[in-house]
Amino acid sequence: MAGKFELYQDKAGEFRFRLKAGNGEIILVSEGYKQKASAENGIESVRTNGPLDERYERKDSSSGKPMFNLKAANGQVIGTSETYSSPSARDNGIESVKKNAPEASLVDQTS
Repeated sequence: MAGKFELYQDKAGEFRFRLKAGNGEIILVSEGYKQKASAENGIESVRTNGPLDERYERKDSSSGKPMFNLKAANGQVIGTSETYSSPSARDNGIESVKKNAPEASLVDQTS
């Protein structure tokens, strides 16, 4: 099963997206956007930047667990991962984004 982007509105009315792997696991989430079109642009940015290793910021969360941010060419964060149990698990998450993002379908849950 292929990966997919889910576009949705949060409780505050902001538009967000998440990228799910083929197994249904969430591998990347966005910030909140005021405009739906901005969230859609964020999805396109993930499709473009996702395959590029140099766009990933590998770091530890405030609780000390491995995680990553996917950044656009301008350095802006376009997606954030969950926290992982180890650096190798984080790297597997990055590989999953690289594999799934370019061809992931879009499920619009806002309409």
